[in-house]
Amino acid sequence: MLRTVSTLFLWAWIEIFSSGKVYSAQRVISLDLCTDWMLARYADRSQVAALSPMHRQYPVAWLDKGWPTHDGTLERIVELKPDLVITGQYNAPQLRSRLKTLGFRVEILPLPSNLEAVSEYEKQLLSLLGKPLSLASLPPSPVKSHVHPKRLLLLGANGIGTGRGTFEDGILERAGWTNYLRDEGYLRLDLENIVTDPPDAILWAAPASKALANRFAEHPVLRQAVPRERWLTTDYWRWQCPGPWTWELVGQLNRWRQ
Repeated sequence: MLRTVSTLFLWAWIEIFSSGKVYSAQRVISLDLCTDWMLARYADRSQVAALSPMHRQYPVAWLDKGWPTHDGTLERIVELKPDLVITGQYNAPQLRSRLKTLGFRVEILPLPSNLEAVSEYEKQLLSLLGKPLSLASLPPSPVKSHVHPKRLLLLGANGIGTGRGTFEDGILERAGWTNYLRDEGYLRLDLENIVTDPPDAILWAAPASKALANRFAEHPVLRQAVPRERWLTTDYWRWQCPGPWTWELVGQLNRWRQ
């Protein structure tokens, strides 16, 4: 197997050096879902050698099935002869290490931990693609605080709520809401506490499927405490990865706040 990989890699570099051309990012491969989406958003199709298999496991309506895809194996990626491999910092550490050992260019795009970092995240990708940095999305201005702030509970699967100091909390605050939860991080919710002091609205941010993980949200007592019209829903995928669609979430939540 290693002999096959090494041979393919050698052939790729022979073609590069014999051509006498300056090699630019024209055959880009992604290793994870977030970089899949960013490539699909900003790259020319001709630049993308393959997206990861993740984008087919978690499909979104705006990304059609015509994008090339690799199977996640070292052998297949080497066969595709990428001149740039991009991935997030938590994904495929062994695979990207092996690719680096073989001489491939691997760039890691750290996921933004706050809203201020989203534009820089986009600009880093644009720079790698040779695109104008001006294509990066512009964040909306923060909404002025209200005298009587409305509290929003971001409810996920398995009765887990999103607290302060998180990326999602930044989205709520930018849209003019106050996070219902006062503690930091991702917290297991107490149904009795919520019923005693209900939020102004609940944002159900989990896949719409019949599963045990959704039972907390379907509890009749919770549904009585917060009426149906105050249960908000958004596209689940927009919360999975930061990007230009993050600002669409901010705008949508702000309209609901008004």
